[in-house]
Amino acid sequence: MTRWLVPLLVTFVGASCWAQEQPPKLLSDAVHCLVLKKFLPDQALHDSNWGYWVDTHSYPGERVLYAVEYARSNRSTGWIFTIFLSKESNREVFNIQNNARFVRVRKGGEYPGVSFPDPPLGGIWTQGHIASAIRKIELQRSFAISMQAVLASQEPTLCQSYTDKR
Repeated sequence: MTRWLVPLLVTFVGASCWAQEQPPKLLSDAVHCLVLKKFLPDQALHDSNWGYWVDTHSYPGERVLYAVEYARSNRSTGWIFTIFLSKESNREVFNIQNNARFVRVRKGGEYPGVSFPDPPLGGIWTQGHIASAIRKIELQRSFAISMQAVLASQEPTLCQSYTDKR
């Protein structure tokens, strides 16, 4: 009997640790900036699931964070944000440059597997890269992020966006 109990216990403990893993700091800081800059829709201002991917190839010399807030647990719809990352005086700079609402579709759509009810800024190249990022993020694990923790954060980051007055 104990021969089966130990593997079962190990599986249970491992699964609960996986489910409680903290989101990466980079993602938490990005969500913090999205909240500060008022980019999140009202329905996203609650604890929600997020995914992300950092692109270092599409924009030469730039690091771009694509962050997705999933509106549903099956990842079929949500918001995606394009955030350029840089450093300024030893502070991480999060420069929000795009956002769009998306829906995952089985067939059709202008971009394989993705439709944009609220398209992102930019042309076909930009939309194609954002659709590709959504598909890449979907293959990775998502993280539960507490908005209470995000709002309480006092991280030394600098938040910028295309909506800032210059």
